[in-house]
Amino acid sequence: MLRAGIVGLPNVGKSTLFNAVTRSHKAPAENYPFCTIEPNLGVVSVPDPRLEPLAQIAKVSKIIPAAIEFVDIAGLVKGASQGEGLGNKFLSHIREVDAIVHVVRCFDDPDIAHVTGSVDPVRDIEIVNTELVLADLDALHRRRDRIGKEVKSGDKHAVAENHILDKIEPHLNAGKPAATLRFAREEWELARNCFLLTAKPTIFAANLKENELAGADTHPHVAKVREFARTHHACDTVVICAQLESDLADLSPDEARQYLAELGVKESGITALIRSTYQLLGLRTFFTFNEKEIRAWTIRAGDTAARAAGTIHTDFERGFIKAERVYCEDLMKAGSVAHARETGHYSHEGRDYVVKDGDVLLFKFNV
Repeated sequence: MLRAGIVGLPNVGKSTLFNAVTRSHKAPAENYPFCTIEPNLGVVSVPDPRLEPLAQIAKVSKIIPAAIEFVDIAGLVKGASQGEGLGNKFLSHIREVDAIVHVVRCFDDPDIAHVTGSVDPVRDIEIVNTELVLADLDALHRRRDRIGKEVKSGDKHAVAENHILDKIEPHLNAGKPAATLRFAREEWELARNCFLLTAKPTIFAANLKENELAGADTHPHVAKVREFARTHHACDTVVICAQLESDLADLSPDEARQYLAELGVKESGITALIRSTYQLLGLRTFFTFNEKEIRAWTIRAGDTAARAAGTIHTDFERGFIKAERVYCEDLMKAGSVAHARETGHYSHEGRDYVVKDGDVLLFKFNV
């Protein structure tokens, strides 16, 4: 299961957000730096409005959504790449995740201490970004030392890797995250042994107060985060109120929706964040159903039908014959598999068919 790490400065709402995302109170969320030291882990269901209508068509009550794992990582501080605030330990935790959710404090509150003494979202982003860049430069230099002899001897793979490192280093020295480099997949493979932190896909979570959510689109701090994220990271920003979302986790879904409506908010920030993180990780969903349940399965964008079959069971991939396929929206319009067949929306696909997000599949196999 792929992991998304929640990072940011201390006291910006990371642990509160983690508790909200996981609908738990596993992570301590106290008003002092480094109340989190060891990372907290939680498996999160991915909200998907397609599951309920598909369950009605399949005439089943059991629904199993797709899932990803979130990791609450302790706050980074200036100097983390040199070990400040147990920085090296925290950086190693970031190295183990597949994507980053960067929480940025966009609210003023005299009762919640700010590690730098004032709220300035762009400065805060740059502090974290600088530490990640410095850690990457250190990793890059260590990798150069490791492959130095092979490069001198003319080893083709080492020379190719060193050439990529030559491209990455000036980019990092300019303070830019590696993820904004336009590399082909093969080039990224050559840089894989550096385990670059800034190469990880990133999304920003602008954390506001409850009474500021309705006006988030015109909030000056949110505007700064969105502009910085778009310009310097080429990524999206989701607006959340971590404290509100943590409180909503204790309510029923209907009560939570009603409370948000009273605030003038259309959708939970957590729902948007989970969905955006799922896309950020390059994940896609296909569905299967039988007489007992409907289930959402997770694959990577570009995976074939045979690979999708293997996520259910290795025997399905090994003995793959074909996949019977109907797109979820076509099935919902048809109202039944039989009608989808009659209207020409049902097809048989081979092992190399690239599965689309929303495909409903039935695999035929023989082992």
